[in-house]
Amino acid sequence: MKFSVIYQQTSANAQSPFRVVEQATGRGIGWINRYLDREYVRRLANTSLRIYAHNLLHFVRWWEIAHHTGDIGEGDLIESTLLEYVRFQASQQPRPSPSTINDRVAVADRALRNEFPDAPCQIAHGFHQAFLQRKPMGLGRPRVATSRLRVKVPKRNIVPLSVDEVARFWSSFRTSRDLAIVGLMLLQGLRSGEVLALNRDHALLSEAQLRIPGKGNKFRLLPLAPETVQLLNHYLRLERPNPCSVALFVSLKGRARGTRMTAAGLRSLFRYHRQGTGIQLANPHRFRHTFASDMIRAGMSLPALMRLMGHEDIQTTLLYVQVTPQDVYLEYARAVAQHIRPLPAISS
Repeated sequence: MKFSVIYQQTSANAQSPFRVVEQATGRGIGWINRYLDREYVRRLANTSLRIYAHNLLHFVRWWEIAHHTGDIGEGDLIESTLLEYVRFQASQQPRPSPSTINDRVAVADRALRNEFPDAPCQIAHGFHQAFLQRKPMGLGRPRVATSRLRVKVPKRNIVPLSVDEVARFWSSFRTSRDLAIVGLMLLQGLRSGEVLALNRDHALLSEAQLRIPGKGNKFRLLPLAPETVQLLNHYLRLERPNPCSVALFVSLKGRARGTRMTAAGLRSLFRYHRQGTGIQLANPHRFRHTFASDMIRAGMSLPALMRLMGHEDIQTTLLYVQVTPQDVYLEYARAVAQHIRPLPAISS
């Protein structure tokens, strides 16, 4: 039996557009689709729904291999179910990353608990055992205490691009559209998905502001650097096709001219310029990391940077902060010069 994820636009307000189905019959996998519907009602973004659907597709494919059926009943679940799933992924070649394994196990745990609330404890409480009732530094969501089933994730150490690398990569672009896209990542810290999701009316150029759509129909306002305003103005006046879709960034030529730029198109753009400049580490997320590092070095506070980057938890912002010994020395020297009083003279 083979399964797949399909996308179907529906008028039903309580039904997720992403469904997991049997390929041969088109029959939906009930417990998975009910969970996706539940998350859709909670106004989860379509990108997240798609990821959840594919993670659950992976789980149900494993279940069929391990149990020779795609159907799951409450009596089939035992305390070691999720542990067996982790072991299966750890034995695969190539082995999934620890983050991927954790994400798959987490969504499987939530979906199974949603369908079988009385299942054994490893299912009901295995992955997210408890919520700590304090918020780090008074900001963000309560942190989650994870269980022993969580695979250890190596600490991320993303090195920002150097000034020379940024200058070389920047100078390889020729259109204001492409320069504005890179500028929004480098000078405003936007994610690639946020850049692609922007509409024309999100750019408030007369006010030098940008409205960034987020989860739950919420927006955050970002200040626009003068360089970005100039690039966007030039792109909108001289390069953006007319007529055009509501998207801010669109394809400039070919059959897709005037339609929203796609994630594949953005990846292709960066790949082309990486090859041309030889800067293999130049990708959208590294520009975002470079922005965060530059803001920290310029003296911006962590709470302010957290708001700019759209983080809900300041612990996420801290992942972007890399402090070198030179940074420590310079910060200490500056603090001593500004705030430490001279010592009294020592009498002989």
